[in-house]
Amino acid sequence: MERICYIVGAAPTAALPAVREGDFLIAADKGLEALQRAGIAPDLIMGDFDSLGYTPEGENVLSHSPIKDDTDLMLAIRWAMARGWRRFVIYGALGGRRLDQTVASFQTLRFLADHGAKGRLVGDGWNVMLLQNAALQFPASASGWLSVFVSGSEARGVTLRGLKYELTDAVLTCGLPLGVSNEFLGTQARIAVADGALFVLWQGDILPGEEAL
Repeated sequence: MERICYIVGAAPTAALPAVREGDFLIAADKGLEALQRAGIAPDLIMGDFDSLGYTPEGENVLSHSPIKDDTDLMLAIRWAMARGWRRFVIYGALGGRRLDQTVASFQTLRFLADHGAKGRLVGDGWNVMLLQNAALQFPASASGWLSVFVSGSEARGVTLRGLKYELTDAVLTCGLPLGVSNEFLGTQARIAVADGALFVLWQGDILPGEEAL
């Protein structure tokens, strides 16, 4: 099983990672608070610590100036990718008071895909992945809302099956939110895009299987 780099950010999150042997856990700035409350020790603590309000001490602390181009999440991503990590699950990067940081988290998923890596955002009861020239298949046990949004100008060959609203070989653009507010039906569901990239957002803890097209 591929090793995972987990990152916990500053947005409020009830869910926290179950880290296995061989995985790596980074606290990004105020994400440290959620881990401390749960009694979980991160392997690395990183950020400018403007949100946390103080600079932690320890050999596993990397402090950065608040005057920087990258978010704390991107700092963690760049650090981990430089050391060979290619699969990321990111908690505390959705919701909260900073809508701009949530948008930045979506762009971080695109950064990962553009650099040969994969990521998933977890928080506020939702998961987010970027699907590029591939397909996701959800089991019948998935329930709740699911939405897809284009990353880029357009996505071609978009097919949705097993959902309340289906599409076949459609073209979606960034200027029309046609993929918002779909629903699982208690049957196996499949989302595919032949040419382009989609942000796939869904509720719950069920994880899809991914396949190449």
